[in-house]
Amino acid sequence: MSVSTVAAEKSVCSPLPVLGTEVTVPLVTGGEVAYAALDYAASAPALKRVWDDVAAYVPYYGSVHRGAGHLSRLSTELFEDSRRTVAEFLDCRGDDDVVFTRSTTDSLNLLARALPAGCQVFVFETEHHAALLPWRGARVTVLDAPRTPQQAVRTLESALAGRDPHGPALVCVTGASNVTGELWPVKELAAAAHAHGARIVLDAAQLAPHRPVSVRDLDVDWVAFSGHKLYAPFGAGVLAGRADWLREAEPYLAGGGASRVVARRADGGVDVQWHHGEARHEAGSPNVIGAYAIASACRALTEAGFDALVAREQHLIRTVREGLAGIPGVRVLSLFGDDAPRVGVISFVVAGWNSSHLAAALSAEYGIGVRDGLFCAHPLLRVLLDGAARAQDGCGTADAAVRVSFGAGTPDEHVERFVRAVRELVENGAKWRYRTENGRCVPVAR
Repeated sequence: MSVSTVAAEKSVCSPLPVLGTEVTVPLVTGGEVAYAALDYAASAPALKRVWDDVAAYVPYYGSVHRGAGHLSRLSTELFEDSRRTVAEFLDCRGDDDVVFTRSTTDSLNLLARALPAGCQVFVFETEHHAALLPWRGARVTVLDAPRTPQQAVRTLESALAGRDPHGPALVCVTGASNVTGELWPVKELAAAAHAHGARIVLDAAQLAPHRPVSVRDLDVDWVAFSGHKLYAPFGAGVLAGRADWLREAEPYLAGGGASRVVARRADGGVDVQWHHGEARHEAGSPNVIGAYAIASACRALTEAGFDALVAREQHLIRTVREGLAGIPGVRVLSLFGDDAPRVGVISFVVAGWNSSHLAAALSAEYGIGVRDGLFCAHPLLRVLLDGAARAQDGCGTADAAVRVSFGAGTPDEHVERFVRAVRELVENGAKWRYRTENGRCVPVAR
């Protein structure tokens, strides 16, 4: 390691305070250990700041948009202020809508329901299922996995060049892979989409917790992300961007809040006039706590500064990648190669090990929580696992990988323990016996 690298790592900021760092878990070998949460790509722990903000608000909780009482008006103001905070966090354009949803999946399904008739959707096979599957009512073109960012742009340009230039089209792309952590060339893909008369939606579920996301700078039409990956696990998400398709579409859900005027007709039916703004797609009592939690997380990350957060994360990425590189039989999965910029999401396989077995041993013997499987990105994993050594070791299922992921709240000790644990398991084997239960590897009871 160079002197400059050592100096840079000494200046890395401390992890942000998150809940759960003091939780201890039992080990099958005896005793307890502090839990190392290394599954941030699935759900990140709540920032203590978020928890404190929510706890301070809860006594003042009231109905939103419908009540005349003081707490109702306070909650409505807080809900709408949260919308403005998210718009600032995403650097939205002045006429963009910010719709609160349940998750990234919900956001992209909402957009899918708002597509104009005859819309053609272009999506890479490398996408998370949340971005790959919602477009069933449209004409969908699935693009092959690119092996470089430049190839991704060329592939999209080629596909768009062959479409009907007069019809509506949408491109859906991730900002950072939930499998490899690699950053995608979003700005270049947006330029290609717009050059061919198409719009683009950015799946920022894995990008927003790790990097600043500017709707203006990236020039995307919409962005979707989830609170539970942004250190705000209270069941809310966001779809932000252009208002026209959303305001022209039938409401995503029909009900109170989405409706402006409802009247019974003489023939016994019902006429309804829907709201024109964000409320059009926010029927029912909104998740004000979830929205406020997202806004709190946006403020916390902005105040911490992404430059400092990125520097710390790169330090953790180097620790993990250099550690895994020194362990025989480990293969880190990648589309764009070792030098591709990435966030703190790393997937790998180990020769001779079933991934479910390795993940179970990391948990049971070391108190480390990682993810194993296909990560809701089955087509991408099949591309990445092609040619990988597969193990049928009698525990769990084959053809899967292990994913370790981390972020702003991860202590150094957690990733250091992870690297040490993988090395010990590969070199010495598991200390415990495991069996398959419902397709998963679990430790055998004493």
